[in-house]
Amino acid sequence: MPDSPEKPSCDQWYFEIGDGNTYGPFSLEKLQKWAALGNLMPTHRVRNADSSEWTIAAYVPGLESTTKATVDDDEEVVEKPTSKGIGGFVRGLGGKKGAAAEGGDKSQARVVHNLEPPDIVALCDELLESAFVRGASDLHLDPEDDIVLVDIRVDGELETLRKFPKNLHGPLVGRYKVLAKMDIAERRAPQDGQFVYPLGPNKKRVSIRAACLPTTHGERLTLRLLAVETEELTLKRIGMSKEALEVFAKYVGHRQGMILVTGPTGSGKSTTLYAALRHRLAHQPGRIITVEDPVEFDIVGVAQAEVDSTDRVRFATVLRNILRSDPDVVMIGEIRDRESADIAIKAALTGHLVLSTLHTKSAAGAFTRLIDIGIEPYQVASTLHLSVAQRLIRRLCTHCRKPRQLTHAEADLLGISDAAGKTVYDPVGCKQCRGRGYQGRVGLFELIPIDESISRKIINSCDEEEIARYAREQGHPSLKQDGVYKLLAGAISLQDLIVATSE
Repeated sequence: MPDSPEKPSCDQWYFEIGDGNTYGPFSLEKLQKWAALGNLMPTHRVRNADSSEWTIAAYVPGLESTTKATVDDDEEVVEKPTSKGIGGFVRGLGGKKGAAAEGGDKSQARVVHNLEPPDIVALCDELLESAFVRGASDLHLDPEDDIVLVDIRVDGELETLRKFPKNLHGPLVGRYKVLAKMDIAERRAPQDGQFVYPLGPNKKRVSIRAACLPTTHGERLTLRLLAVETEELTLKRIGMSKEALEVFAKYVGHRQGMILVTGPTGSGKSTTLYAALRHRLAHQPGRIITVEDPVEFDIVGVAQAEVDSTDRVRFATVLRNILRSDPDVVMIGEIRDRESADIAIKAALTGHLVLSTLHTKSAAGAFTRLIDIGIEPYQVASTLHLSVAQRLIRRLCTHCRKPRQLTHAEADLLGISDAAGKTVYDPVGCKQCRGRGYQGRVGLFELIPIDESISRKIINSCDEEEIARYAREQGHPSLKQDGVYKLLAGAISLQDLIVATSE
């Protein structure tokens, strides 16, 4: 528990309950009465009128717990009927006995004497809704010594959504584990699961992948939000330039060979592969089978097999059976070892188009990575047709981005000295982007098609730098060069470009 804050000089307080409104000012004594009644929860945020910093009520003396109490004769809490949820507890706070909430209908108002503890189901729903509305890709429940932090990842950046007292950790995690069909009695072993939940004003079906990890302070839960509706997963919408799109689409249409998408975790590799499958289905209908761990998006017309976390259904086992099912295209979620790489190579050699991902820093690194795994150089040269490196970078909010001139020092840093004085944009923050300065993300891409010269370099064990240099000479831009194009187009900021392309 953190040290108690110094007593403020002003006895005027504001509070918020998660409904988007700020209430107050009120005296601390009045807040303590409402806390005793159970209307002001320890999880609600409060601040003193002298401060601009919010803190959770549990950290303010007198507001740290919720107890049941009898309503005084001269003050009762009036609540208008609302939907369940933590925002419904404080409607009409401060109303006098027998009075309706301000602006409300007396016939509808009712007196609340003893309110129940927080509705965990409604609280879990609210957290998911908040994450969805903010466009978060992940929701984290991270237990600490005295509190539970609820963080979300928006546009690749982690930000704190809420803070709860530790006693809510078990019920919150338990609710999500039930939804994800995990074993709620098992708290000492990692678990994972998945469920679909309607979110947003239009009740969009969102697939949510759950992963639970035991820590010293309790189970840490991560929820990844994955849209079930995949209409937006098209090649034209993932951020490729016109030239790169033409090259990528050309190779996706090949009858055999292998295409690899490389990059770190969270760089959008799976999204690119799904977009490639949709493009293939639209232009060259055929049998497409995938093996994934886990299946992130359901695509109509594609047979998707999921690898079992208990190893009853392993990558290699599924891949061998896939090849007996007469597929035209095989997508492997990830090439992770010699066995899966060997089967992928054999599939590409026997008349199948194979798409997969690999964890390397660059497109040229895919060649050496496969050789390091144990694949012969001549096999890599004869099967790999296209290597793609990818990163995701935050897209500037077009409503508030601020134009300025690129300085000579910045242009030299990017290797484009002649671009000094051109217009670039910096993030600002506005209501449209919730003060972040960014809205969504865009991909940076590096494509290296494999021609005869590169095949010979692979067989002769040339290093990554030599292959990458040759690709630049052939007019294929690097990740940094693709980022420069997007910087000068006003899509990204200079700072984000430097961070995304730094080694």
